[in-house]
Amino acid sequence: MAVMAAFSLVAAACGSSNSSSSSGGSGTSASVANTASAPGITPTSILLGSHQPLTGPAAPGYSEIGPAIESFFKYVNAHGGIYGRSVTFKYLDDGYNPANTVQVVRQLVLQDNVYAILGGLGTPTHTAVVNFLNQNKVPDIFVSSGCNCWNLPKVHPYTYGWEPDYIIEGKVLGAYIKDHFAGMKVGVLYQNDDFGGGGLTGIKQMLPASQIVSTQPYDPTTLANGLSTQVAALQQAGAQVVVLFTIPAATALALLSMAVLGYHPTTLSSSVGADPTTLAGLVSNFSKGKVGASALNGLYTLDYLPMATNTSDPWIKLFLKVHSQYDSKEPVDGNMVYGMAMAYDFTLAMRAAGQNPTRQDLLNAINTQGSTWTGPGLAPLGYSATQHLGFMGAEVLQLNATGGASAVSPVYVTNVQGPVTTHASVEGPVPSWLN
Repeated sequence: MAVMAAFSLVAAACGSSNSSSSSGGSGTSASVANTASAPGITPTSILLGSHQPLTGPAAPGYSEIGPAIESFFKYVNAHGGIYGRSVTFKYLDDGYNPANTVQVVRQLVLQDNVYAILGGLGTPTHTAVVNFLNQNKVPDIFVSSGCNCWNLPKVHPYTYGWEPDYIIEGKVLGAYIKDHFAGMKVGVLYQNDDFGGGGLTGIKQMLPASQIVSTQPYDPTTLANGLSTQVAALQQAGAQVVVLFTIPAATALALLSMAVLGYHPTTLSSSVGADPTTLAGLVSNFSKGKVGASALNGLYTLDYLPMATNTSDPWIKLFLKVHSQYDSKEPVDGNMVYGMAMAYDFTLAMRAAGQNPTRQDLLNAINTQGSTWTGPGLAPLGYSATQHLGFMGAEVLQLNATGGASAVSPVYVTNVQGPVTTHASVEGPVPSWLN
């Protein structure tokens, strides 16, 4: 199906006045010449930009995403590029600081003249630049954040989410609690911004208010102080189930605080903060080697992409191949999978936008074809002209004492509003043009 879809994407691109098609891996056409069709597009290259937390509180784990995206584009370039153009991905460090984000994004847009911003990471950081990007009509594609604020096509027509909305993740975790831990007292530890607030909103949609006995916020800029106060409050409230909407460093600190307090609730985390490899390293680092992956044992989390440890999965096989060639300095973990899967979906979007795309052609391609794309994603994508959501759900995983994980649920699918249902995985095969 994915091979047929890939070919149909190129064929569909003929609908654009600037497009052409071919069955070749790069999508190039011998009959139409490449032109400098938009800012950041030359006859031979495509320049993309991004802001990433290479330093700062969100750097652990997340600093790997930029290199993973870049490595996949290098692989695409080695296989003919996109309509014969090579992709350059320029990602700059913002330290997870919104003031820095403003500076680096303005540089990318006004000085470097990028075609699009791809995968800008963080809710508080990207919020600082979303208006600027839309005012300048710069495609703001696949924001690395599940804030529902990216799903405002009437306000921000150039902005698109990609990972599941935080409200959707909250609803999925709430549905799993409802199905498996009915009636148990629930506490929530959440980052005090749209990330944590969205997750809390989703939980509250699924569980009665009487079941939620404590909600504890934290500020990511004060993590050096630890989270023992918040965790102690959850314990005092009698929470038998604790839900975490936390970045990886905060997840690790919460787990260590629970261990110190002798507090052992059933713990569930959003996908944002529970990559097993990243977490195991952080727990070991924060405890100075006294605690390792065993602290993760029994933790539930979400995934909407194949696990990095599933080496029999064809997408993981491809990503490991890319990693060995272009990204070997970085760990093999969920952040690697995240970055490469995002780069693949953007490659589909560019192929669908046509041989000589304008910026508007890219938006049109996502609006009209994005919901039909298959690839490494387990849940369907939710793109349309009136909805800029990405993945519409996730499956529940449970981590073990060695840092591995296994699926314990089907894929749950929902929207920001509406019921939660189960869905068969929509993961498709690797297309032939990537082999």
